[in-house]
Amino acid sequence: MLSISHALERLKSNLTDVVPQTLVQRLCADLHRPHRQRCLTPVVTTYLFLRQVLHGNAAVGTLRPLSGLDFTDSAYCQARARLPVGYFHRLQRAVTGRCASGDDAASRWHGHRLFLLDGSSFSMPDTPELQESFGQSGTQAKGCGFPTAHLLVLFDAHAGYLLKAVPAPLRTHDLAHAAVMHHELQPGDVLVGDRAFCSYAHLALCRQRRLHAVFRAHQRLLVNFRPHRRYVHPQRAAQAPAGLPRSRWLKRLGPHDQRVEYFKPSERPAWMTQAEYEQLPDTLVVREVRFRVREPGRRVREVTLVTTLLEGRRYSARALAKLYARRWQVETQLRHLKETLGMDVLRCQTLPGVVKELLMFVVVYNLVCRVRQEASRRQGVPPARISFVEALRWLRYAQPGDDLPRLRINPQRPGRVEPRARKRRPKQYDLLRKPRAELRQALGGKQRAA
Repeated sequence: MLSISHALERLKSNLTDVVPQTLVQRLCADLHRPHRQRCLTPVVTTYLFLRQVLHGNAAVGTLRPLSGLDFTDSAYCQARARLPVGYFHRLQRAVTGRCASGDDAASRWHGHRLFLLDGSSFSMPDTPELQESFGQSGTQAKGCGFPTAHLLVLFDAHAGYLLKAVPAPLRTHDLAHAAVMHHELQPGDVLVGDRAFCSYAHLALCRQRRLHAVFRAHQRLLVNFRPHRRYVHPQRAAQAPAGLPRSRWLKRLGPHDQRVEYFKPSERPAWMTQAEYEQLPDTLVVREVRFRVREPGRRVREVTLVTTLLEGRRYSARALAKLYARRWQVETQLRHLKETLGMDVLRCQTLPGVVKELLMFVVVYNLVCRVRQEASRRQGVPPARISFVEALRWLRYAQPGDDLPRLRINPQRPGRVEPRARKRRPKQYDLLRKPRAELRQALGGKQRAA
């Protein structure tokens, strides 16, 4: 069996630049968590956890030959359980800060840092604790589904770093924790999101915190680009005819480009307290822009944006349309996180374990993005062009001290059209429509009858 020092050298590989051993030791010391000198120390456990996620959230048996240490599955799980959730939060913030510390003019849009906000989900083992914490899809019968969590994510649009991931029960609206993401941003940053984030309260919060917002207009929002049109004031909404916008027209900036004034709704959103809602202004000046999508294969033909970027000369309608097109990057980044890394289905069976596992996936994802960013700097292409899979493979198998080779550059294929359908058929098994215990009992009764 290898010594612990030799095992650490085999586990750390090229992770030491961003996750040095001193960082792990300092985080443990800050939490005042004393530990005995044992085989699975906090440092060894952390590097084992990193390696496990790097190898597709592999089974514990894969970690033994990687490290050369002899430990049982139970010992490793107990070692992970000894590390508190706060340690993983601090580790994720420290690693993300080290990865995303670089900033240059080329990574900015019109001088602003750009961030993408979106919601997603992931599932986990079917245990009573996780069912109570997250719930499951309403289309699945009790005992036949798996707990599913709602996930809100904030990505850096240039390098793809995942700054924050917030899990919540499945039936949670995307806006419920959107304000939490603002703490990761700085004044002047631009936040891009889909129509789920377009509400008066969220736009006003962005303005209060000196953030810029570019959201797709909510489907219930009535938008009319006719100058000096009629509108409905909130105080006269009950007597107003249907079909009129709830915003006051201010100025025309171009074809399908205007400034309007929104009025504060009388009802506050459920995700805000009454005190927070009272602090919002009574009116808000925003800009509405509409453009047509001419690329073949797109389901959406017309998009209306609501933004706090009011200067028409500095931020043209065409520039805003191109900016919103970058929002689709978040779908690719989520695919890297959930399918390539394997975060779509987590393994832990307790709530603290799920949170730790999620945070470690964020750490590993950002480490891969750091490799992509370094490769993009050397090869002279944007980070999104560097293959995520190749960066992951190099980080997974490179030996300590190996130089970063030239990684594969993905081709640019604008206007590419693919059908939203699967060619490979799934196995023809019946779906589980009753709890497994009931089906097992029914099968046992048939065997006895035979």
